[in-house]
Amino acid sequence: MTRALPRVLIAGTSSGCGKTTAVCAILSLLKRRGVAISAAKCGPDYIDPMFHETVLGVPSSNLDPYFCGGNLLRTTLARSTGGLTVIEGVMGYYDGTGPDGTENSTFEVARKTDTPVVLVVNGRGAYASLVAVIEGFLHFVPESGIRGVLFSNVTPMTYAGLKKLVEARFGETVAVLGYLPRLPDDCGLGSRHLGLVTPAEIADLNDKLSKIADLSEKTVDLDALMTLAGSAAPLSCDPPAAKRLPPVRIALAKDAAFCFVYPDTLRLLRDMGAEIVPFSPLLNEPVPPSADGLLLPGGYPELHAEALERNEIFLDSVRRAVSAGLPTIAECGGFQVLGERLAGHRMCGVLPHTSDDTGKLVRFGYCTLTAKTDGLLGKAGTTLPAHEFHYYDSTDCGADFTAVKPNGKRWDCVVQTETLWAGYPHLYLPACPDAAEAFYRKCLAYKEDPR
Repeated sequence: MTRALPRVLIAGTSSGCGKTTAVCAILSLLKRRGVAISAAKCGPDYIDPMFHETVLGVPSSNLDPYFCGGNLLRTTLARSTGGLTVIEGVMGYYDGTGPDGTENSTFEVARKTDTPVVLVVNGRGAYASLVAVIEGFLHFVPESGIRGVLFSNVTPMTYAGLKKLVEARFGETVAVLGYLPRLPDDCGLGSRHLGLVTPAEIADLNDKLSKIADLSEKTVDLDALMTLAGSAAPLSCDPPAAKRLPPVRIALAKDAAFCFVYPDTLRLLRDMGAEIVPFSPLLNEPVPPSADGLLLPGGYPELHAEALERNEIFLDSVRRAVSAGLPTIAECGGFQVLGERLAGHRMCGVLPHTSDDTGKLVRFGYCTLTAKTDGLLGKAGTTLPAHEFHYYDSTDCGADFTAVKPNGKRWDCVVQTETLWAGYPHLYLPACPDAAEAFYRKCLAYKEDPR
């Protein structure tokens, strides 16, 4: 299929350069104009898409080249519901993995989706040197894809001079799209990654976003940015067809404690025929008795461990369901809750581990999992792309898979049986459709012969 899709990717010179603020400003300004929009985030991050959807009210998805080849990246974009898609980069534009450091980077997403790029450049403490920074990004690779630049942390006078310098140096090859003024302290967004998006926080964040939009309305050239987005080439892809199977009901733990689930994973299961049935552990809701399968995703159960300990209806229902053979995928936080204790609080006790805070990131980043034994998601030798991001660790993380990072580091992980897959790695099921089908067929078998 080929679809016209106006789109632009907002990249940065580095983390902390202002690209998240730029994306928030742009999305807020487009909403004010009544433009139909959607968003996406480069990489495996759950938080920013949640932020786009929950706080900004914009449908969002993940674009991760470690999980997805070019066709699947373009397919995910082509399914965007908005009329203009704003993609938020991750880290610096070229930062990734592999021999040259650019694999799985924002640059790779831009290249594989043929999306025009706007580079956000932090102007604090520099002037003409910023032009050298831009030139370096433009020429680091033969075709950078950078078509525009947006400055952050500059004054109106500094911006006026920078605009002239950039236009004199690069002519029409780089559009100068304005600047983000230096924001007052009460407009900072940095702390949101450390906690949950609660109703109180949404009110506070909406006030901040409104101020950011007010300040940016006269400094960001939204018309030029929309023109750039409209210049994107038509998007061509061959959407993979999901195998249609008889219907099943898959329970999904979903609330502030269990919120790390990829929408595209749920889309795939629905396309195969599943009904996704959410329930809230924090409200002490049990696993729905009619469920044929169970998803216990990651999130922040450690922040709610005391409350979860009191929710015996939830804990007992999970204990009974998993013990009875209900096909279950439990990732990261979900895996922790299956253990004996989390942060000192009693959990389900299905698995014999305890989990506690290490004070640092543990086994952070991408990895490839290889199954040692047959089990829920496939036979021995099955490989699954995954990633880990957690500060807590457990006394027994399983040993039914071998994980290997791109740099060669390896370790054992994951508990897998015929009906359970549980461990710290996060999975993106559209990247491993055979594993998704194996899980689905186990749900079908349970539906036909529950224990």
